[in-house]
Amino acid sequence: MGHYRSLNDVSLKNSWLTIGVFDGVHRGHQEILANLTAGAHENGAPAVVLTFWPHPAVVLGKRNDLKSLSTPEERADLLGALGVDAVITQPFTSEFAKLSALDFMRLVSERLDLRSLWIGYDFALGHNREGNLERLTEIGRELGYSVQAIGPVKNGEDVLSSSLIRQRIRNGEVAHAAENLGRFYALSGPVVHGDGRGRRINIPTANIDYPKDKVIPANGAYACWAWVGGERVPAATNIGINPTFTPDKHKHNVEAHILTFERALYGQGCR
Repeated sequence: MGHYRSLNDVSLKNSWLTIGVFDGVHRGHQEILANLTAGAHENGAPAVVLTFWPHPAVVLGKRNDLKSLSTPEERADLLGALGVDAVITQPFTSEFAKLSALDFMRLVSERLDLRSLWIGYDFALGHNREGNLERLTEIGRELGYSVQAIGPVKNGEDVLSSSLIRQRIRNGEVAHAAENLGRFYALSGPVVHGDGRGRRINIPTANIDYPKDKVIPANGAYACWAWVGGERVPAATNIGINPTFTPDKHKHNVEAHILTFERALYGQGCR
């Protein structure tokens, strides 16, 4: 799978495409992706995802405090595992946000030779979100691509969305979030030195230096799986801030006590 950092970096033919942030690549996203990849590959075409970073809501000033379910790299890996052939992580800027739906789709068609566009039922793009299903279909007739819309996916009464899953995680409802994601939520990063209190009481922990833009579960202790060097091991992970020992620290500690595992992990990646 190719991961491109701008539309300007890619040139494809006869592409089948879906567009969106795809934060977390949850089960609702997976419904679109399953249809996209199956159709594209049946027709000998590349299945392409065009996504954005930073999140448009942050750039447009709607959500200054927004944290993500996935980094661009994590998102690309998840998409590739679902059969996507190319992921484009387009930088989202205030200037980019001013493009009309027509100008945006002209750019997309020029770079990807677009033939089929797959979108969610409530999707819209372009300045003032003018590019809804009706408008994109109209533009498609001019530019030579078809449009297919996928309806909502529910878990019980909940319509799946990234915002819902973010809230579940912030509330500590990680089991419910896993149902909506279709997998366990993960935090990853290098293991860094802490203050050594856990080792002194014979409960050593791996302190994970996770990306600052990621959603963090509510403070508490969680039963987890940890992946270290491809090996999956059980762990008890504590999340929180210790005002007694680190009063000036505002980033939450994520400390995993990895059971049945005693090797030194400093500098290694852990998830």
